[in-house]
Amino acid sequence: MVVSVCKPNEVDKYRMFIGDLDKVVSLMLSLSGRLLRVETTLDTLDPETEHQDRLPLLEKKRQLMRQLSEAQDLKDHVDRREQAVSRVLARCLTPEQHRDYSHFVKMKAALLVEQRQLEDKIRLGEEQLRGLRESLGLGLGIGMGIGISMAYGHY
Repeated sequence: MVVSVCKPNEVDKYRMFIGDLDKVVSLMLSLSGRLLRVETTLDTLDPETEHQDRLPLLEKKRQLMRQLSEAQDLKDHVDRREQAVSRVLARCLTPEQHRDYSHFVKMKAALLVEQRQLEDKIRLGEEQLRGLRESLGLGLGIGMGIGISMAYGHY
């Protein structure tokens, strides 16, 4: 719809904004996920762990916090660009179409967050399943024959 009612340079700005929104939200999700894993690792370390063993993790945490702050600056810039794109589209689109655009932008970011959460849950479930299979000896194909022969031994 934007392509059909806007000038080519306005369409380019719209497409660039949408692409950048995807990238910056994905970047922030990735960095915050990595930061959470580092913090969790730090929290689970034994209090007796040597300081030199903690140092790389603390440095990684500082680095990720700095990168997350920079990503937030990028997000703020993308938000300002969204306002500029919205003003342009307000001139090209009907009020209803503009409301749909605004809803699309809000939902796009929210859906990216939800997608990442679902991917993380799937990955965790797969890791748990893999761990369960390995603990049962199924992951290596070792326990299958034993389990089957034991099961048939009762009949």
